[in-house]
Amino acid sequence: MAYENILYEKKDEIAYVTVNRPKVMNALNSVTIGELKSAFADAHVDRDVRGVILTGAGEKAFVAGADIGELAELGPLEGKRMMAHGQGAFEAIETLGKPVIAAVNGFALGGGCELAMACTIRVASSNAKFGQPEVNLGVIPGYAGTQRLPRLVGKGVALELILTGNMIDAQEAHRIGLVNKVCEPGQAVAEAEGMMKTIMSKGPLAVHFALESVNKGLEMPFKEGCAHEATLFGLLCASEDAKEGLKAFMEKRKPDFKNK
Repeated sequence: MAYENILYEKKDEIAYVTVNRPKVMNALNSVTIGELKSAFADAHVDRDVRGVILTGAGEKAFVAGADIGELAELGPLEGKRMMAHGQGAFEAIETLGKPVIAAVNGFALGGGCELAMACTIRVASSNAKFGQPEVNLGVIPGYAGTQRLPRLVGKGVALELILTGNMIDAQEAHRIGLVNKVCEPGQAVAEAEGMMKTIMSKGPLAVHFALESVNKGLEMPFKEGCAHEATLFGLLCASEDAKEGLKAFMEKRKPDFKNK
């Protein structure tokens, strides 16, 4: 499929998705969101893809926010539909069943911060800036920012960022738990690749089930989450990969996982 606003390529079992609107600092419009959803749908069904790295074109911005010109034309029903459209696309990223690492360069504001939060892990260049500045425009985060941010950094810190609209740098984002790792400018994709290759060296079924256990468990009461975790563990015990992993450990060798 040909894309207008993103780049999509695959290499060495990794899919690379790049928001490619550098002239508008990679701002998200409805077309871009639709293309992101399409690319991640492809990555979901492609058995040769083990993980996805998501970034923005250029060094100025990961995604600087939503397309303000498009938002300014929305009425209440259109606004709700557009937010639901974005929420659906971001949910597809979060529940891909494969690790997604955001390589954040420059600004990740508004919808850009929300996009990064939908990813499994966030790696940021030291020049990155994060924020939810929607209140400055008289609106609120609409791509699930009010839901994911408190889950990542806690209610108090999330409310401070959402209500003040203040930007924070990569170091502060790392301190509060919004970012997993900070690296030198221009190195975010390389750092993400290194982390992805580490994950890809592990049991693929175990990685998939770990993602499911965490994501679904956060939506459940604690005891139900524990029961779901135990069920997934039991399913893995029947897999060839688990038998291989345990045998390789006892034989002091590297396991040869088959995703079975």
